[in-house]
Amino acid sequence: EKRLEVIEKLLGYQPRNLELVSPFMCDYGSRINLGKNVFINSNCYLMDGGEITIGDNVFIGPSCGLYTAVHPLDFKSRNKGLEKALPITIGNNVWLGGNVVILPGVTIGAGCVIGAGSVVTKDIEANSVACGNPCKIVKKIKLDF
Repeated sequence: EKRLEVIEKLLGYQPRNLELVSPFMCDYGSRINLGKNVFINSNCYLMDGGEITIGDNVFIGPSCGLYTAVHPLDFKSRNKGLEKALPITIGNNVWLGGNVVILPGVTIGAGCVIGAGSVVTKDIEANSVACGNPCKIVKKIKLDF
């Protein structure tokens, strides 16, 4: 009960059927929007300077990092502490393998599987299997109905 109370205070709402394995790290918590039935495995870090939206039925493997911060390439500007944050959006029914890194401004479409160790630098279209560094689509998922 205490754990759920802390999570609700951190996020600012009561998540619906969230399983969050410790340790979990984030910057604010209040900029993380979780759908229902989300599983976040151990040692994940959500850098929520920008909005992070995670859909329903999303599985996030261990040691994943979602990073919204963007820093200037010019060192003089960077040394002044200038930065901005871009949102990250993960659609419904997505599975992120362990050690996946998602960079600022990326959207991962519904139904995707992102292979372990991938670095996602660009949007991934729905129902794709993608992996690598940089992450690229390797095949489309055929939905069997």
